[in-house]
Amino acid sequence: MTSPPPFFSPAQASTDAFPARQRLAMWRELYGRNIASVDIEPIGDEPFHASVTFQGLPGVGLVSGSRSPAHYHATRQHLARARDGFGLSMLMSGAATTQQLGREIICRPGTASVISGTDPSVSTMHSFGSFITVVLPRPEVSALVPDLGAAYARQIPAENGALQLLIRYVQTLHESGPLEVELAKAAANHIVDLAALAIGANADAAHEARQRGVAAARLQSIKAEIRERVGDGDLSAATIALRHGVTPRYVQKLFERDGTTFSEFVLARRLERALRMLRDPDFAALTISVIAFDCGFSELSYFNRTFRRAYNATPSDIRHAALRLR
Repeated sequence: MTSPPPFFSPAQASTDAFPARQRLAMWRELYGRNIASVDIEPIGDEPFHASVTFQGLPGVGLVSGSRSPAHYHATRQHLARARDGFGLSMLMSGAATTQQLGREIICRPGTASVISGTDPSVSTMHSFGSFITVVLPRPEVSALVPDLGAAYARQIPAENGALQLLIRYVQTLHESGPLEVELAKAAANHIVDLAALAIGANADAAHEARQRGVAAARLQSIKAEIRERVGDGDLSAATIALRHGVTPRYVQKLFERDGTTFSEFVLARRLERALRMLRDPDFAALTISVIAFDCGFSELSYFNRTFRRAYNATPSDIRHAALRLR
């Protein structure tokens, strides 16, 4: 009997789960020693707090979260245990600095610092803030970025388009839940491509990276926005394209390469939302027509027809079945 394939799942941890008096010591062990390989030195007298979501992908590590003011020291002792990688640390909110190789980076939200994995560093959060850190495989990125070492202890500006896509891509991954092996490998490759573009890939590598990583990140970002705005009746490839700075045809091509169409994806998400609402007792007082319109359908007959085709049952059938189970 074969075992099921492994999944690459986001995991969450927070100091809120620890007794107040042991919070710092336990976080130093859990996060500082076992995840980030850093020593943690709180700043000020306010209670120490940290919360992270971390996810391992093949060759790539992702960490996002929030934390109170503190210094995070990566010493040579810690680096001796590190793998052959380097970091891309992105500040999402708050005030922070990074010190490495005799330089100090003053971070602002949306920027990223390229951190060597073999040189000591100090990352300091001066106020409560949030961050995303991506641990990248040095050999793979070096193949795309000429003289990667020259980028260490340097800052990538918030206006960098590839960096913006990378941030959204990582956020979407953490919200998407477990990934099967092949999807996890593809996601890791896309992250490497986007990181290389943000740092400065050479011309040939940049072309290939745009074909792979940028397209995948744009598609994930567009899908995430569709899920958020699925109830908007005016949701269209044109409105999405305008918000993402691309053409409607480019949006359509992204979905075609994914084996579907923009319209099919939107319809499936609207039907899924309607199914959840019909089963949810919190929406029991709403009529089926109100639910249909709330999910972005403009015609009740079209909603009923597509719903039955998708679930082999009418909306009334689903609602009655849910009522019987309560």
